[in-house]
Amino acid sequence: MIMMIIALLIVVFLAFSAFVAYRMVKPPRFIGDWTPKDLGYDYEDVAIETRDGLRLSGWWIPNEKDSTVIPLHGYTRSRWDEVYMKQTTEFLLGEGYSVLVFDFRAHGKSEGNYTTVGEKELIDVLSAIDWLEKNKPEKANKIGLVGFSMGAVVTIRALAEDERITCGVADSPPIYLDRTGARGLKYFANLPEWLYHFVKPFTKLFTGAKELNMLEYAERIKKPLLLIAGKKDPLVKVEEVREFYEGNKKVNPNVELWVADAPHVRTLKFHPEEWKKRVGHFLSRHL
Repeated sequence: MIMMIIALLIVVFLAFSAFVAYRMVKPPRFIGDWTPKDLGYDYEDVAIETRDGLRLSGWWIPNEKDSTVIPLHGYTRSRWDEVYMKQTTEFLLGEGYSVLVFDFRAHGKSEGNYTTVGEKELIDVLSAIDWLEKNKPEKANKIGLVGFSMGAVVTIRALAEDERITCGVADSPPIYLDRTGARGLKYFANLPEWLYHFVKPFTKLFTGAKELNMLEYAERIKKPLLLIAGKKDPLVKVEEVREFYEGNKKVNPNVELWVADAPHVRTLKFHPEEWKKRVGHFLSRHL
């Protein structure tokens, strides 16, 4: 009888872990109602076919410069996010850059059943650049990325993987993804961090995602990179971003680190003028 109860408790625990994993890899879709027209810019609705057969939804916003910047949203958000995506898009357009912005797979209005929080999302960015080169070649001479959280992970990876990208800004990039995932369980769901060890295998089972070692990219990136970390970030520790920075600095003279007094992806919200000044200066030097 005791063994049956123990077995039942184990089954219930594993089922709960699987449920948590499913909710993590299939977040609710965030869709808003503003468009670039509200910012005073004409735009096109675009559909980007990914290299692995998905259709991503996005906007193309042409502007005066021949360089394009691609803002990349974070986990559970989309191009409609009003905390950092709307402001970033407006800022980039004000600086004269053309902007290509889209929803990652399984987010917003894009196809895809599951998010991999940075692993398969690299395919999305490379496919967006494919679209840009094919449809707007005159605006693809120089390409910059500005990524937040999950988008920052993809920014870092893309700088190492694709020679077409000129520079990137990575705001609040998770360096140790397991640690950030565990902290997320506690921060967003009030669940113990140790539960992540049981949840993680199910996330891999659902998505087929590969393990990411972000520190590996510190040894590979030699393009201009601006890292932004927040002292009040409950998900990504400043020390972790600094470790990446110190590793990359050994091979990359064009890497910069700005540590701000802000929570996760909230530096733009709490220090808007300084964020725009630093990011604007960085992009103007490299694009």
